[in-house]
Amino acid sequence: MKHMLQNKLMSQILTPWLLFFYTVPAKPGNLRMKVWRRLLKMGAVSLKGSVYLLPASEDHLEALHWLAEEVAGLGGEAAFVKAERIETMGHEEVIALFNAQRQSEYAPLEAALENLEVQLGSLEQQPDVEGWEAGQGIFRKLLKGYRAIRNLDFFHSPGGSALQKRLELFEERLKQLTAQPQPTGSEPPGPKRKEEYRDRVWMTRKNPFVDRMASAWLIRRFIDPGARFEFPEEGRKPYETPGAVSFDVPGGDFSHHRDRCTFEVLAEAFGLRSKALGKMAEVVHELDLKDGKFPNPLAAGVESILTGIRKTAAGDLESLEEGIKVFERLYAALS
Repeated sequence: MKHMLQNKLMSQILTPWLLFFYTVPAKPGNLRMKVWRRLLKMGAVSLKGSVYLLPASEDHLEALHWLAEEVAGLGGEAAFVKAERIETMGHEEVIALFNAQRQSEYAPLEAALENLEVQLGSLEQQPDVEGWEAGQGIFRKLLKGYRAIRNLDFFHSPGGSALQKRLELFEERLKQLTAQPQPTGSEPPGPKRKEEYRDRVWMTRKNPFVDRMASAWLIRRFIDPGARFEFPEEGRKPYETPGAVSFDVPGGDFSHHRDRCTFEVLAEAFGLRSKALGKMAEVVHELDLKDGKFPNPLAAGVESILTGIRKTAAGDLESLEEGIKVFERLYAALS
């Protein structure tokens, strides 16, 4: 009922529509698809053939202006007009077109969230670190996807509002699980002596990212300058390798404990404290746990760089070593 009233109110006060028309050469065949994708990213809906519709706004006017120029540059023709109404359709019918389009985009997220809700139920019954971390990662992607669609949900579709409520409930359950002691297979390590951890093999999980990269840097920079990093063979767990020190793995020597990431646990165990390390710990914590405890403007940039490394590195070891270089430079900048 609330959304019906919102839509009725919107239909009474809505600014005019923008109609975009275009033609492009038949070859190459991807030109039409290129323009269609641009319109889709704006949130436009197809009215008929190559006629697309958007609510009128300054942002949409500017976007369509540049798109028309781009179409002309491709050898095509484009124009757009502002219309107070669509003569063959009522305002509510036009709004329904937008809501239906948004619902089709929300549908894959709804299905993915349903699967994630089942997984979370299992984690609540039987906690598992890797499953918990994977669930957090999937949820972050879902939330990012939802927000991108919601920005184009011009009329607050009922499906979008329902999905928002489900996401909020899931996030609350996830926060409650995060607040509980996370299983590490052991109690948090007590104070450690660096001398006992020199020239060791340090084992961690494959596909390293923020916490493992940062922890590897901390280990080599302050704990074990001769550290060698390895990843377990298929079917073998890191902490099962004789003589090796395991980190950021369930049941390992150094790993997550309660609401602290491995970087924080290592720093505490070896008494590593400084203003620069404190700032770095905040960045790593925020990127790894995403709990909003330490919002830091540096986090997004660091994550983007590490994501680039992850995508371009030839293997896990190269990825880890390149990540170590990033954190060395970050430390220098913060010192």
